[in-house]
Amino acid sequence: MRAPSVPDRARALREQIERLDYAYYVLDAPEVPDAEYDRLLRELQQLEELHPELRSADSPTQRVAGAVRADLQPATHAVPMLSLNNALDDAETEAFDARVRAILGASLPKYCCELKFDGLAISLRFRDGVFERAATRGDGAVGEDVTDNVRTIRSVPLRLRHRAPELLEVRGEVLMFRRDFERLNAHQREQGNKEFANPRNAAAGSLRQLDAAVTAQRRLHFFAYGIAAADTASIDGDGGPASQWLLLDWLQQLGLPVCEHRAVVQGIGGLRGFYERIAQQRDGLPYEIDGVVFKVDSFAEQQRLGSLARAPRWAVARKFPPREALTRLLDIEVQVGRTGALTPVARLAPVVVGGVVVSSATLHNEDEIRRKDIRIGDTVAVRRAGDVIPEVIAVLPERRPHDAREFVFPCNCPVCGSAVVRGEDEAVARCSGGLICPAQRKQALLHFAGRRALDIDGLGEKLVDQLVDSGLVTHPAGLFELNQQVLPELDRMGEKSAAKLLGAIERARSTSLERFIYALGIRHVGEATARDREIDSLLRKLHLAAPAMAERSKALAGMSFVLTGTLATLTREQATAMIEAAGGSVSSAVSRKTRYVVAGAESGSKLAKARELGVPVLDEDELRSMVEGRRAD
Repeated sequence: MRAPSVPDRARALREQIERLDYAYYVLDAPEVPDAEYDRLLRELQQLEELHPELRSADSPTQRVAGAVRADLQPATHAVPMLSLNNALDDAETEAFDARVRAILGASLPKYCCELKFDGLAISLRFRDGVFERAATRGDGAVGEDVTDNVRTIRSVPLRLRHRAPELLEVRGEVLMFRRDFERLNAHQREQGNKEFANPRNAAAGSLRQLDAAVTAQRRLHFFAYGIAAADTASIDGDGGPASQWLLLDWLQQLGLPVCEHRAVVQGIGGLRGFYERIAQQRDGLPYEIDGVVFKVDSFAEQQRLGSLARAPRWAVARKFPPREALTRLLDIEVQVGRTGALTPVARLAPVVVGGVVVSSATLHNEDEIRRKDIRIGDTVAVRRAGDVIPEVIAVLPERRPHDAREFVFPCNCPVCGSAVVRGEDEAVARCSGGLICPAQRKQALLHFAGRRALDIDGLGEKLVDQLVDSGLVTHPAGLFELNQQVLPELDRMGEKSAAKLLGAIERARSTSLERFIYALGIRHVGEATARDREIDSLLRKLHLAAPAMAERSKALAGMSFVLTGTLATLTREQATAMIEAAGGSVSSAVSRKTRYVVAGAESGSKLAKARELGVPVLDEDELRSMVEGRRAD
């Protein structure tokens, strides 16, 4: 078979890579492993280097450009990029619907509902189906030319898949997915660079890079949601799509990515339903959104409604409650957790974030405070996403007052005064006081009584505070020493409540070994000798359910064994576990108290010592027989 010519091979490679790009970035259905994709792209790069005349603006090799540009050139929009009016609550949404009905004279207008991405608006120009230019919104009339950077976005096609108008401007949003945002900030931390406050800032900063190779590393995405003009008569020979919904379908046919979360609804009831449905799905989306967009679906009706100076009358953005807000940092306090971890907490001037009043937020640790240069008195940005604890994500240094002061991390525990220590490879500082520290004691008791631990119903935070502050309980074992005489003396603890709590404590005596170990809350099992004293104290008061491995006969109860040499099928660790599971113990030295010596191949001095003292010697088979109860003592 005749080998294809160089131009034919280059053309085939471009078509194959474009198809793979579409499957991976638009359909989210990769067809080949990354290594195979890289091989094809390298082959095309080599062909174009050897034959520069084959290189074209729409080649996949032109997506990544390494040249550094001196600045971002202005780019004038053929049709201004209008903003949208916002509806901040249901009343404003109703007002929008009422205006539309009044102008159109329709009782139930149809609306196309879409997501409002928290990204960067962009305009893409295609000439004869080939990507030509990209520009940011800017002031609506003139934006920034970011063509080279947008070429690096894999979901933006460099050539449209079907016949398009001679000149087409597509409007859409560039954004960064959450997983890529987290990966980017992790890299920023590793390099000692400033982290981005949110995915939108990361996307905007990445798109405005002077070096397009940097943009290429940031994994940006693009969603199309419209074209430059509502007049679609020139789109194709059939007059073009007549509605927003049909336009989105048409854009998808061209190979442009369009978000799947959209719907056509009728009237205010439909608008409310879509908003509520997306609000529930918001936290599960792979990208950030800050609301939904309602557009009158019919283009003919859009033209009748018209536009104001900066916004169309036929669309509105229904915003979600903001998840970020600015407020003043009044003070920084340090809280001590169950494991002694010291967590700095920001005390804030109360502010509404995500529909909830926030007056405190985590600062994570000392390093985070230093890295973000957070000072008491600063104006800070606070974020609250879903059920996540609010956090301070950034400082506005331009608003820093002259009397702002740095926070000094304590050298001693603010609760018990014990020394604060920090492991060499740890970011968290800890109180060294252990259960001597009342704060650690309280948190340890709450953890011990938690649902996943011993599940002591009724032992809440306020009661634990009283038990510790009064000295009634100084360690978890002390809970089992409480009685009907002392409990009713506590605040809000009558005889009935005391009896109920004592009943829950009594039921907690019978638990499983797994729950018991979890209840202890040991950071590194076996490291803290003081805690192992705690285990002994508790074991005397609990009735642990035996684990499955301990259900076997205790045939070796009270017997001491010594292992020597190499056994036929058991390792030293396996033999030890077998003996201990059957009730025996294993020691390292032979003495007159040794009941048996288990000897394998190449036994040494221990075997000789056993013979000298007259200690019986077993082989592996005899040991197994004893464990299974088949050999009398």
